Amino acid sequence: MAYQALYRKWRPDNFNDVKGQDHIVTTLRNQVTSAHIGHAYLMNGTRGTGKTTIAKIFAKAINCENPMPDGSPCNECHICKAITEQRYPFVHEIDAASNNGVENVRDIINNIVYSPTEGKYIVYIIDEAHMLSTSAFNALLKTLEEPPSYAVFILATTDPEKLPITILSRCQRYDFKRITIETITARLSELMVNEGISVTDDALKYVARAADGSMRDALSLLDQCISFYLGQELDLAKVCEVLGAVNIEVLSKLFNNITDSDVKSLMNYIEQLVMEGREMTSLVNDFVAYLRNLLVTKESPDVTELKELPKEQYDIIMNDSAKVDLETLIRYIRVCSELSGKLKISTQKRIDVEVAFIKLAKPQMETDIGSLHSRIKELEKEVEDLKSMISNGLSVAPQVAATTSAVEEEEHITLKEAIKDLQPADQATIEKLVRNYNEFREALNEVSPVTNQTLNVAKVSVSENPGEIKFIFGHKTALLTAETNKDAFVKVLSDFTGRDVKVALVQGNFEDQSKKYRDLIKCEIEEQ
Repeated sequence: MAYQALYRKWRPDNFNDVKGQDHIVTTLRNQVTSAHIGHAYLMNGTRGTGKTTIAKIFAKAINCENPMPDGSPCNECHICKAITEQRYPFVHEIDAASNNGVENVRDIINNIVYSPTEGKYIVYIIDEAHMLSTSAFNALLKTLEEPPSYAVFILATTDPEKLPITILSRCQRYDFKRITIETITARLSELMVNEGISVTDDALKYVARAADGSMRDALSLLDQCISFYLGQELDLAKVCEVLGAVNIEVLSKLFNNITDSDVKSLMNYIEQLVMEGREMTSLVNDFVAYLRNLLVTKESPDVTELKELPKEQYDIIMNDSAKVDLETLIRYIRVCSELSGKLKISTQKRIDVEVAFIKLAKPQMETDIGSLHSRIKELEKEVEDLKSMISNGLSVAPQVAATTSAVEEEEHITLKEAIKDLQPADQATIEKLVRNYNEFREALNEVSPVTNQTLNVAKVSVSENPGEIKFIFGHKTALLTAETNKDAFVKVLSDFTGRDVKVALVQGNFEDQSKKYRDLIKCEIEEQ
């Protein structure tokens, strides 16, 4: 026998097998058992939630020769079997997407005058009913309003707003809910036991989450994974690989590169993901979903949906959500959502993703309100660091002044002797030094922690004077602390470059230097 897809093989054939739509199943059961059958039903919901499946079960139930006490069809009589095998002449399934003209509706009107020769009802299941043309709706209207007593119309649609109000008012409306992750996971687990296939719970839960409330999508995705790893146990890593999905560790690393403003690591990681074959649109969509989870966690940490995640994933989300404020998260989601829409028509997806992510990491590159908020937050952090530095600097500086002695003067002379034979630094050396600012900061910390602390609130720039690097401080106290330990600057920079580097310590306005910093960042990215 030819292979049959899981969603077809395990399609429910009775009300008991329908999952996640109890409110609809109960109502239809009661109608069958009490013989209160309506003449027109509208079944609305997203794809894969059971609209057509329930319509077929209902068609069997109202025509079944031996219905079960709970209203389900027996699936044993020849009518039930004929409907299941799609050879029963009085249950018509019509695809309105391809049969949406007025002539198709006229065929229904012409044939409905003949009563069924077996069974009780003629059932018309019109799938994707919103695709019917205006003329077709108008032709159907009168029949739908006053059909023969043996006729039942079931309209299934994913977009009920497109149906005329005159049609909606003549139908019993049933809204199908998205099926919960727990319900889909339980159903998949049950079917995998029947199929004799080993799948981990994490893998099933991931497939259920990726299905977005659709049981059919979940079965199709799982079928795809089983086919790829035929005969092997399916775990979360294998499912992510087959679906081209991005696991939470990848999303967390991207997020942390952005919040740390680490453009170099961010670009390198995107490059790695591209080389691994990650699809950019899926990456962005998954990242938006991750940001949404961070947002939910920040506002409602007790949400059941998140608590049901594996502990490792939940801990990652909790830790990351604590690193940013609400406004920044909303900005991230806005930028990435706009990017997701742009990628649908983009021919340069990677470039669009890289530019958008750099904007997230460097809010100073934008001037919108959300970016200004992020920039203000950074300034507030710098002010707090400055306060801390001033507090420490004031307590340490007097000690430095008090311990100035002949020994220190001798060390100062020794330093001058050590660097007097070095070649003066050229412009290229100074520019390289500015780009590698963080590296010589680490070296400076070992020589003079007090001086290095002042660099937390300093900006570095290429000086106008040849062979000179400029450190700009926004506060006079920070400048004075740096000047006290200027020799440490000179020694570390000379050791770092092997050249005689001149150092200028000045007080100035940070905003005046913003263009230079952006140019340096751009230059660094291009070199990498």
